[in-house]
Amino acid sequence: MKLNLGCHLSVSGGYTKMGETALSIGANTFQFFTRNPRGGSVKIPSDSDVSGLIKIMQENDFAPIIAHAPYTFNPCAADEGIRDYTKRTMAEDMKLLDKIPNALYNFHPGAHVGQGSDVGIAKTADTLNSILDKSEKTIALIETMAGKGTEIGKTFEEIASIIEKTENKARVGVCLDTCHVHDGGYDISSNIDTVLDAFDKTIGLNKLKAIHLNDSKNPLGAHKDRHEKIGEGNLPLDGIVKIITNPTICKLPIVLETPNDLDGYAREITLLKSLTGKM
Repeated sequence: MKLNLGCHLSVSGGYTKMGETALSIGANTFQFFTRNPRGGSVKIPSDSDVSGLIKIMQENDFAPIIAHAPYTFNPCAADEGIRDYTKRTMAEDMKLLDKIPNALYNFHPGAHVGQGSDVGIAKTADTLNSILDKSEKTIALIETMAGKGTEIGKTFEEIASIIEKTENKARVGVCLDTCHVHDGGYDISSNIDTVLDAFDKTIGLNKLKAIHLNDSKNPLGAHKDRHEKIGEGNLPLDGIVKIITNPTICKLPIVLETPNDLDGYAREITLLKSLTGKM
């Protein structure tokens, strides 16, 4: 089975350009921000630009690509103005992504900012319920979180609870971030099968749709969320190889979010392909 591996790319040159850039570094998937990661308006791509990307994806057997919501979004904010902005903008992003076959929309489930995890979980589910009927097919991915501050989504149980409270469950999946789950206390680099078994029992492996592949600057359970380059942090390289060659994971889009420039991502992709024999 081929390895579906890519990295985060800039959308500044357009959608077709992202596909071309992915090919140039040996990637067959990628992630991007639909708009500035700190918020702001979205630049609507032309139909020809989107068609150019789709052509590249189809001709080169790309895995689904992922759009990442801006960091400023908080689906469970106490401030209803922030939450209304989040709802409106997430719906706008997901409608845009309907143009791209099998596109995925990844978002952070938010911080409860003192309201308590139960309130945060309920509000994030409510946000999903308010936006999923505003697009036709794009799947929203809840990202696993490290648990810094008042973040929700730091445990599989919290993510399962969000999904349980969401009405259109078919349109909701999970993106597992290896740095985040490591920082959250799941020993994924040493016990990938145990972690996936816990995920399956709590959420269901059918909901696992994508992987953020990141090493961590922090020890297991630190709850800090600081990404590191592959092989330079606290996730052993052989453990990372075991993660991405796991039969459940290797068929998913796997995206690097390590602190790299494009050349660095190219090196990591080449390294991981060589270690897994997936050249």
